[in-house]
Amino acid sequence: MNLRPSDKISNHELNKGLNYVIADGLSAEAMVVFTSGTFLTAMAIHMGATNFQLGLFAALPTFTTIFQLASIWLVQKWNNRKVITSAFNLLARLPLIAIGLMPLLFTGTTTIQVLLVLLFFQHIFGDIAGASWNSWMKDFVPGERLGSFFSKRSRMAQTLNVTLSLATAMGIDYVKAHYPAQEITAYTTLFLAGGILGMLSVFLLLRTPEPKPMPMNGKVFALFSRSLKDKNFRNLLAFNSLWAFALNLATPFFSVFMLKSIGLPLFYVIGLAIISQLSSITFLKLWGNYSDRFSNKTIINICAPLYIACILAFAFTALPSSKLTIAAILIVIHIVSGLSTAGINLALSNIGIKLAPKNEAIVFLTAKNMFVAFCSTIAPVVGGLLADFFSNHHLLYQINFAGSSIRLLDLQGWNYFFIIGGVLALASLKLLNKVSEQGETHRGKVRMHMRAALRNKMRKNFGRELTDNLYAPSIAVRKNVLKMMQLAYSMRPGKAA
Repeated sequence: MNLRPSDKISNHELNKGLNYVIADGLSAEAMVVFTSGTFLTAMAIHMGATNFQLGLFAALPTFTTIFQLASIWLVQKWNNRKVITSAFNLLARLPLIAIGLMPLLFTGTTTIQVLLVLLFFQHIFGDIAGASWNSWMKDFVPGERLGSFFSKRSRMAQTLNVTLSLATAMGIDYVKAHYPAQEITAYTTLFLAGGILGMLSVFLLLRTPEPKPMPMNGKVFALFSRSLKDKNFRNLLAFNSLWAFALNLATPFFSVFMLKSIGLPLFYVIGLAIISQLSSITFLKLWGNYSDRFSNKTIINICAPLYIACILAFAFTALPSSKLTIAAILIVIHIVSGLSTAGINLALSNIGIKLAPKNEAIVFLTAKNMFVAFCSTIAPVVGGLLADFFSNHHLLYQINFAGSSIRLLDLQGWNYFFIIGGVLALASLKLLNKVSEQGETHRGKVRMHMRAALRNKMRKNFGRELTDNLYAPSIAVRKNVLKMMQLAYSMRPGKAA
């Protein structure tokens, strides 16, 4: 096991290392499933956490992002990202194992305060390791395979996430129903299992080769300021920050809206989330290939309007009176949001890696993570402060005729956030136009390519005659529109008919 950076990595070592990175991603994803999100919240509620403490748990991942600055100093001093990433990932896993072992070794020591302190250090060490890992992957993964590789890694990780989440939720429900006294033990056992799986990911990282990095000169804050002086990267920061603010102003309230305003059962809300994840998994490979073939910016330009449409559509989901119609609309929204977020998240991650200078990638990526984390944190806070104001303001627009009425617009409470979030996200796309990326392709060409690929696939699976019949109406419409345009042009003033 070589812990030193390599001057040259062979193709065999590269492919073997990429497999280790995928395996590391799977073990780390399993750790995240067991120790965060829904299961962490459920554990904290069972332990009697207050709303303020639940808010602290939610804020920890973004609050500790500032500690990524320490990673810049460590990489600059030691110039060995493998050791830094592995060592701090190891330190980040120890608090998880401690949470799992404490109830077994010391009765009554697992309190909300202890849990918060341990998770605080877990996130600090994890952020330091994450910044170093980003820089390492920038140099290790070939640029022409960036999209396809990380789409494959994300696709496999999301599939594992869905499977483990469902299986674990069923297990927890079984324990709560048959052994209620052991519920806290079930949660701490998940932490122990997550910590052990996290240790496995450290072992896999240690076996992954690291290209020799170029040394960085200068003080940490001077290096950090360089990312803000780079005009193109600064434009990316502006877009990504506003995009993150817009999304986190609206998306945290989707579940609340469906549960409270629409009145859906929790089972349906979880089912819709799974539909969105499955849609994301299905389309990740497609976006990964297009990211390598065209550009990340093009993928964002295609996917972002789709997701914005989903945000705005949420504001109108309560209009239909039929529950079946509402359910159908929500299913379509979650399918489209799943496929669009798959492309957006992949492209945003890859474009940051691609635009960061090779010798200072850790500095630029840390700056990006910190700005996005800050905007992602303050957005729901702003939303929470404005929630009471919007709950007391109701905007209703409807058409009345023959004793009946049709609601065209009904805004109240969370609906306002969806409209505001969608408008801000739309405005952020103006900032994206200022970002330059090598190999950028106009989205119209990509859409033509996607339609042609879909048509060829349909011909292959369903036959040429059926496919041509399906496409015939759209072709006829385009021809008729063209004829009408030509007729209008020939009849314009000053032109003889």
